[in-house]
Amino acid sequence: MKKITIFAGLVAMLLFNISGYAEDKPVKQLRAFLKNTKSLTADFKQVLINEAGNPTQTSYGIFYLQRPGKFRWDYLKPFQQQIVSTSGKVWFYDTDLEQVTVKKLDESVGSTPALLLSGEISLDENFTMEQQGVDGNLMWIKLLPKNQESSFKYVLIGLNNDSLGGMELSDNFGQLTRIYFSNVILNPPLKQTLFEFKAPKGVDVFSD
Repeated sequence: MKKITIFAGLVAMLLFNISGYAEDKPVKQLRAFLKNTKSLTADFKQVLINEAGNPTQTSYGIFYLQRPGKFRWDYLKPFQQQIVSTSGKVWFYDTDLEQVTVKKLDESVGSTPALLLSGEISLDENFTMEQQGVDGNLMWIKLLPKNQESSFKYVLIGLNNDSLGGMELSDNFGQLTRIYFSNVILNPPLKQTLFEFKAPKGVDVFSD
């Protein structure tokens, strides 16, 4: 499975289980955004950066999210791939390899932090949140995993005028994954068929 899947579950688990207490304004703003977001669509650009700080792969596609627990990443360029989550499972479909991998949602959290936006885990129980200031048009908040065995060091979330603007993931292998969102639409009506995955005929299916 290509490395883009490591980040792609992640952008989905952060969007939901939120509670409030006294904290700084950026974190409050993040909580408000997550609490008020029931669904979302956006175009995305994803860039993998190696230990030397050089980009190694850039991908483009469309992201769909619906609360609770449903998301879909359609990678369109330079190759096609789908990641779909619903009913407690995640399907990874690589069209080039003609291969589908199915995982339980809880088993996928460590390897696919993009599940964070789906609301299946609690931010407060799993992360320490810190404001990181403003860079360009984005206000950044860092999420540090409390579990020392986590597969990533931190996640950054960038808000742009109370909307999702970008994310960054640093893993334990020295690689950065950055994702930039554009054409973000909050709370659009979404067809449930977007989150229904059926493996195409002839592909290999692996289930954990």
